[in-house]
Amino acid sequence: MRIRGRTASTLAATLALVLTPLAAAPSAHADEPDPVLFVHGYKGGAWNWFDMKSDFEDAGYPADRLQAMSYDVFQSNVTTAEEIRDEVDALRARTGADKVDIVTHSMGGLGSRYYIKFLGGDQYVDDWVSLGGPNHGTSIAGVCSWAITSCKEMKEDSAFLSELNAGDETPGDVDYGAFWSHCDEIINPDESTILSGATNTDIGCIEHAWLLVSDTASQVTRDFVR
Repeated sequence: MRIRGRTASTLAATLALVLTPLAAAPSAHADEPDPVLFVHGYKGGAWNWFDMKSDFEDAGYPADRLQAMSYDVFQSNVTTAEEIRDEVDALRARTGADKVDIVTHSMGGLGSRYYIKFLGGDQYVDDWVSLGGPNHGTSIAGVCSWAITSCKEMKEDSAFLSELNAGDETPGDVDYGAFWSHCDEIINPDESTILSGATNTDIGCIEHAWLLVSDTASQVTRDFVR
């Protein structure tokens, strides 16, 4: 029996729908940004990121993909790196994401870099941002280094930084962004934040703490991780 006219067209359309490979369907998470873990600096806390998280949400990030952690700021950055590893694992498990972005302020950059370099984080981090990080130390750390482990590790000649910066400063398939201010009164010299192999940017005259709430710092961070 021959099939004519509209009946034939309807049958062809139905067959096309049935035979379309399921693999062609877009992933439910295809358009979602990487989850972001925010890591504060010395004497800070998760509360430091209230403004920047709000900026991310205003830019379209789902709130449940933005996580700020707290940690004991006096402990070794090695211990903090282990806690960052656990936070990343939990964030990935909760969101189903393969990788996360890490945004850091000041000392938070050190523990996160240690995680990436020595604890397998290069497999799970897509983009990493340092805002005013003492990546090669800061002279002001001498004020507290006699009593506090994390301060001692921020001294320019510390064993911790020597290990962290030995060889490749930006290992793995991670996009590194180091943003610094030439008016940073805490990181001395200001250029300490600069890392070999990273996108290094002087974002203007912004004081150290204000990097957390600066519209400029927030914008360059969002542009980098997105």
